[in-house]
Formats: sequence, structure tokens, C-alpha cells
Amino acid sequence: MFGFIFGKPLNQKIRIRYLKFIQLKASFLHILYSIVFLFSFQLKSQEKFSDNLYLDFNHSVGYILPEYQFLNYVVSDYTRTYEFSFLKQTKGKSEWEQLYHYPAYGFRFIYTDLGSPDVLGELVAAYPYFQVNIADFKKLKIYNQTGLGLSYVNKKFDLIDNYWNVAVGSHWNLHFNARFGLEYHLSKKLKIHSALSFDHFSNANTSEPNLGINMLTWNSGLSLAIGGITEMQTKDLSEIPKTIEQEFIVNIGGKHSRALSSNYYLTNSISYEVRKKYFRAFHLGIGADAFYDSSVEDQLLDSHREYHPINQFQTGLHISQTIVYNRFSISLQEGIYLGLTEKVEHYSMYNRGIFKYWLTDNFSLRFSMKSHLHILDYPEIGIGIKL
Repeated sequence: MFGFIFGKPLNQKIRIRYLKFIQLKASFLHILYSIVFLFSFQLKSQEKFSDNLYLDFNHSVGYILPEYQFLNYVVSDYTRTYEFSFLKQTKGKSEWEQLYHYPAYGFRFIYTDLGSPDVLGELVAAYPYFQVNIADFKKLKIYNQTGLGLSYVNKKFDLIDNYWNVAVGSHWNLHFNARFGLEYHLSKKLKIHSALSFDHFSNANTSEPNLGINMLTWNSGLSLAIGGITEMQTKDLSEIPKTIEQEFIVNIGGKHSRALSSNYYLTNSISYEVRKKYFRAFHLGIGADAFYDSSVEDQLLDSHREYHPINQFQTGLHISQTIVYNRFSISLQEGIYLGLTEKVEHYSMYNRGIFKYWLTDNFSLRFSMKSHLHILDYPEIGIGIKL
């Protein structure tokens, strides 16, 4: 995996980095074994917890998508990924489980060789994921999985030692996974599956460079139930009134400017949104936003353009589409700057992807990513209050 495998001599610096990565792997395995132990203990003390719980094992082969020309020079091999996860199958205890056709949810650990040991290195990641069944033919299912979490790569950009890696500027990154697959039940407790998987990891513009890496892989594996399998439950769904709700949101975030700067800039935003519940699982909304970006001053002055303090503020209007599952929701927003416009790149539109969880009936916690179409601007965390 590293240089000595290919018969190349190792200098002292590489030896130290290799030993550090071995320690990282050992720590990762220690955490994994601890979790397995805790699950085993839980299974002994509360047998019902193990009902419909699966251990999932996958192996995949794929490649780094060559979005940028430099990747054609640094990637020399396919990617190889090993996955282990816990998967809990729902059985319709709540109306939400029936509404989403008995989804599953789990937590996954992965290790990936990125096909470029000297430049891109290797990756470990952990993330929760949600599985929705698209079609169910008794023993055969077609499904979609979506997950978001954290990953760690042992190689990142360094102006002296790793200047070829202009895709990843930090060891720790956000990791996104989406996959479509087939699942077949060999027996009541054993099933096999295969899926086409897309992975993206980047640091959300918290460090530079931040092009990120995209992978496309084909995986296959098996799932083994470690407890009992209960029957599916069905019940009539209650009527949901098409009500309107209002929410006031405060966010805080941060970013680097896109110039390999070491400075980190504060961002803030406030929003007001009105949403209508057209369906139980789908809401439409409209709202207003005000943004503060402290990086604007340096970016305008560095490019020898005129700056005024008001340039750090932007305002706009947006529309939103929200998919809801109980207290959790995912929203997409598309906005247009009105009033105070964006002065650095002169963007006219902005976007947000939002993950939200209602802590109570009136207070929500959220994580969002602000972008201008495909160009990421910065991440935010915030709280919302239902009015």
C-alpha cells in the first residue's frame, strides 16, 4: 500500500508517517471491536434489541472520477473498499415506517485504498445511513441508501512534500455516500446484495485546497441477521391537515477564501421561512435570508477592488423543497440575491442543502451547506424556532 510494497526505499519521514497510519488503523479497529462488544453485551441483556438487526459486510472495486486533469497523472490503480456496518430493518411500528415502505437505517465503517498511495493515500470513514426500498418483490428488493459522516485521509496537500494533491487540503473531511442496489434473501436471516455506489469527500471549504474527491464503485456483500425476525405490521394512516408552519433560523459558519490562505473567516445568517405541508412527507416553502461574510473585505482588497463595509452583507429570497421522516428532514433551497448582492464573484443565485432534526416540537437543530450551484461556499450549524 505504501512505497516499500513497490520495492522503493523509504526515508525516515515516510517511515514515521507509515507508523502513524498503522496506529490510526489500530485505533480504528479498536473502536470497531469495542462497538461489536457493546452490541454483543446489549444483545445478551436485551434480546429484543437484536430483532431485525443485521451485520453487513461489503467489498467494492472502483475508480476515482477524473474530474480534474491532474488525477490522470497521480492515480495509478483501482480503488478497493472494505465495509462493515450494522443495519436495522423497520417493521412498521410507526406510521412513518409504513409511509416509507419499511425503510432501514444503519451505521457504516469503511476503509478505502484510493489508488494513489503516495499522493492521495488511504481513507477510513464512518457515517450513519438511511435505506429506502424502491421496489419489493418478496425475496428481491431494489433500494437506495444515503449517508453522511466523517472521513480521515492520511495524505493531504503540502506545498513541499505533497504538492500534487490539490484536491484535499485537510486530513478530516465530510463524507457523502449514495448508492442504488439489489438485495436478495437467500433465507430468512441471510441475504446478499450488490450496488452501484458514489462517494464524495471534501472539507466543506474549511481548508484549502478543497476540490474534493469523487469515487464510483461497484460493491457486493452479504447481511446476516443476529437476532429474531419479526412480522411486518400494517395499519391505516391517519389524515394529516395541510397546515402552514413558520420558522425563524440563526446560523453560524466559517470558510477559507479560495487563495490557499491560512485565514479562517466567520460567517452568519438569519432566515425566516413559511412552509406548507402538502403531504405528510413533503413540504414546500418560501423564505427570506440575510448573510454576513467576513471574508469579503480581504477578497475585494486583494483583487484591488473598491470595498465598503456593507459589502459583507447579502440578502435574498428563496424557495425550498423538504422531505420529512418523523422529526428528521432534508431540504433543498434555491435563492436569488435581492437588495444587498454578492460582490466578490457577482453570483446572482445561491443554494443550500439542509439536514434538520426537531429536538422538541418548537426547536430544531440543523446543519447546512451554502453554495453557488456546484461551487461550495461554506458550512453552517444553526437552531430554528417555530413561530
